[in-house]
Amino acid sequence: MMKWLFTLVLALLVLGLFTPWLNRLGLGRLPGDVHVRHKRGLFYFPFTSVILMSLVLSLLVHLFGR
Repeated sequence: MMKWLFTLVLALLVLGLFTPWLNRLGLGRLPGDVHVRHKRGLFYFPFTSVILMSLVLSLLVHLFGR
């Protein structure tokens, strides 16, 4: 259980550190990423960015995981 928690915290930390760099590459502004402005604030749903990141990470794990 602690191993999974540590992995999750580490992954969130790495993602947080790389977010400004990924934004400069255009990730987060792809077609399919939804921005909804409401009187209570801005809601952001990065559907396309999440799918793209999942594909890239799956490819990396497949290539280097063996």
